[in-house]
Order: sequence, then structure tokens, then C-alpha cells
Amino acid sequence: MLRKPETTDGSAIWALVRECKPLDENSMYCNLIQADHFRDTCVVAEVDGEILGWISGHMIPNDDAFFVWQVAVSPKARGMGLGRKMLTHLIERDECGEAKALKTTITEDNDASWGLFRSFAKHVGGELTDEPHYHEEDHFDGHHDTEHMVTISLPEMDDDLAKAA
Repeated sequence: MLRKPETTDGSAIWALVRECKPLDENSMYCNLIQADHFRDTCVVAEVDGEILGWISGHMIPNDDAFFVWQVAVSPKARGMGLGRKMLTHLIERDECGEAKALKTTITEDNDASWGLFRSFAKHVGGELTDEPHYHEEDHFDGHHDTEHMVTISLPEMDDDLAKAA
């Protein structure tokens, strides 16, 4: 079941993110705030009471774009298209209805994320572009690889596409 997170999901989300290396780990409090303040633009995938998937995101202020901060899929649920299903679910929500593009940042070596977002772009018929955005030296003081800003154009989705996700 895909649903909006509840505040009581914060610790389970935090544990899932920790299980999904190499994702950056936020504090449990950060995940609690995301599940509370940003619940309308985040999603959890729950099976038999266990959270197996999580996407945090938000609409970018003064931009017609939805930004995906983090995607986590439990090793128990990988290879089932859950990431793409959650992304499609999010962009179909009324809260993301104004988005003309989906944006995210990905390091060059994160093959799983590149695969997910390329698959999603193909699925929605959107164009994927990328460029270095947060630079290793300029923004991370050499402590983190450069993050590429990935932009996927979001054509109008019809009901058939949303169901096929």
C-alpha cells in the first residue's frame, strides 16, 4: 500500500534509510519532520505493517518542479518496480499537480538511482537531462562527490499511465 507518512513512521523510515546504503543518513528527527511537515509530498510503501519503501520530496519554492530528496527501497522489495511506482504515485497527487518537471540530485557512481530515474523518465515519456550542480570542492569541501542535478520533464499523465506504474 502506498500512502502518506504519519509522524509515527519517523523511526521506521530512519531505520529503512540506514538499511539502504549508500544513502546519506539523516537524523531520526529529520525523518520525523519530513513525515509530519512534508507528508503531502512524501510517500511510504507499507506491506503487512512494515515500511519497505520511502520517498521524501517537496515542491521547489517559486518553481514548477517537484524535488525528490531521497528514495529508499528495502532489500526485501527490490526488483519489483517499487521506486517507480512511488514516484508515479507522488507526481499524480494533487499537491504535486503544478509540477512540470521532477528534479533530483545523483552522484555519478550511483547506478541504482540513475537506473530508477531513467526508467521513470521513459515510463512517463519525459526527457531526462543532467548537469553537475553541487560540486565536490565548492559545496562539499571535498567530503562528498559532486551531485548532478537531474531534470525530467513531466508530460501530462493520463489515468492509464498512473495505473500501469
